[in-house]
Amino acid sequence: MLSRLDQTRKAFLVFLGEAILGSVGMLFIWDAFPQLFPARAHDTLASFPLAMIALAYLVYQCARPHSRMELTRAIMLAFAFLFWAANQFLPNYRQATLFNDIAIALFVLEVFLVIIGLPAATPDKSFAETFEGKSRNRRF
Repeated sequence: MLSRLDQTRKAFLVFLGEAILGSVGMLFIWDAFPQLFPARAHDTLASFPLAMIALAYLVYQCARPHSRMELTRAIMLAFAFLFWAANQFLPNYRQATLFNDIAIALFVLEVFLVIIGLPAATPDKSFAETFEGKSRNRRF
């Protein structure tokens, strides 16, 4: 049974997720009808969901058990989204390309760590995940 705090946290994440998805919808509306929006609206519409999903992911990670390495990876992934958001929000800024390159590096590092299996993930009971234990010669 979920505690009141867990229910509140889950409700907050659902609300935040709906707001983020709504902002993505606005981005697609801009794609179809850019004349309905003020100049530079796309910069904000593109950066907002990236920054908000970084926040939502950090809130989610703080609500579940994890190792120090998993928390480090979660922070790294959030920073990747934030650098990507900064690139979208400030496309004419001198460092925009650097922000983009940092985001790329962090995303690539994250996927590499997933591929090599570092660290072994802590199961997320909210998704009914369990450890399978060590098996011999498992293949894809």
